[in-house]
Amino acid sequence: MTAALATPALPFTGMVVLDLTQIYNGPYATFLMARAGATVIKIEPPGGEHLRKRGDGLRDAVTVPFAMLNANKQSICLDLRHPPARDVFLSLVDKADVVIENYTPAVMDKLGLGASVLRGRNPRLIYAASSGYGSTGPYSDYPAMDLAVQAMAGVIGITGFADGPPVKAGPAVCDFMAGVHLYGAVATALLHRERTGQGGCVEVSMMEAIYASLASNLGGHAARDRGVKRTGNHHGGMALAPYNVYPVADGYVAIITSNDKHWGALVQALGIEALAARPEFATREQRAANMTALDDAIGAITRGYTRDVLVAHLRAHRAPCAPVQELDDVVNDPHLHARGALRHIDHPAFGPIVVPESPLRFADLPAAPYAPSVPLHHDARDILTGLLGMSPAHADEVLSELASRT
Repeated sequence: MTAALATPALPFTGMVVLDLTQIYNGPYATFLMARAGATVIKIEPPGGEHLRKRGDGLRDAVTVPFAMLNANKQSICLDLRHPPARDVFLSLVDKADVVIENYTPAVMDKLGLGASVLRGRNPRLIYAASSGYGSTGPYSDYPAMDLAVQAMAGVIGITGFADGPPVKAGPAVCDFMAGVHLYGAVATALLHRERTGQGGCVEVSMMEAIYASLASNLGGHAARDRGVKRTGNHHGGMALAPYNVYPVADGYVAIITSNDKHWGALVQALGIEALAARPEFATREQRAANMTALDDAIGAITRGYTRDVLVAHLRAHRAPCAPVQELDDVVNDPHLHARGALRHIDHPAFGPIVVPESPLRFADLPAAPYAPSVPLHHDARDILTGLLGMSPAHADEVLSELASRT
């Protein structure tokens, strides 16, 4: 095994995770596991997983997503339809703590490698699966990419402006929300195993994982007899104002008032005591009912500021706000870099790029050494001789058998 990846004392140290996942959902969950100390072995089909195959190995739109989600993982290429590769996989299962996949439900069963088979070999195994809609129910066999689940789960329906078409959320919210839940499910199952000695199966549906994030919109849906649909940059339940993105001379600033204290701070910062004294803006409910007029009045004032000046002024008065940053601003954000949440690396394949750390912080433990994502099949020999204990000669024989399908 690659010694550089061993990280004593981290919570998942000693855990072996067989990662069959692809694109964003599963790879994010296993990235979090790897950065928490697990030995994550990424098992890819011939040609590599879909995200790897999207790129040509050069710096392109795939470079950063693949690099950021597959750091600290080892790689082996196994065609699970091929008997020698299946034998290697099953030998790895015998040593593993977790097998994790995000195929369409039943794919692993069709390969003869479903949860019952693998747990029959290794009763302490945690078998984890994530899919768009889960393994049961009328949608279970529907293809599920992030965009499709956003559409099915109501995310697109509530995004955009009331007088415009529905718009997808900018980030891949369903993929990554499911990935976080998948990590949590595995951690919970491992805790249960620690207490009972029993392995188990866990499952996360992307559609179910995203539902709770609709909370504000669901509140408006219930309160207004299903009348609230797309609310633009307003509060999802149309219950708070000011709560919007306001124009400034060189961009936009988000201003948020969740209660009367916030409103009072904003009134003082902008010097709008006369506006606040008007009866239609006296209470939170009245401000929400008259949000268009209130937004227009505030926007007329904010246009006289530059973005950074307005943000500094509002923050000085403790009025909640934030500049609307572009991606380049975020990639170079001094706060994220100061905290080590983002780092510059010189990737051996992709060159200088910025990658994120795990958001999970274990304050009393050392951070895992960062290891960039590796080429396909990079660690095959180490895995065979290390985890599986093969002699170098035997490992070379097995690698030769695998070579025709990699």
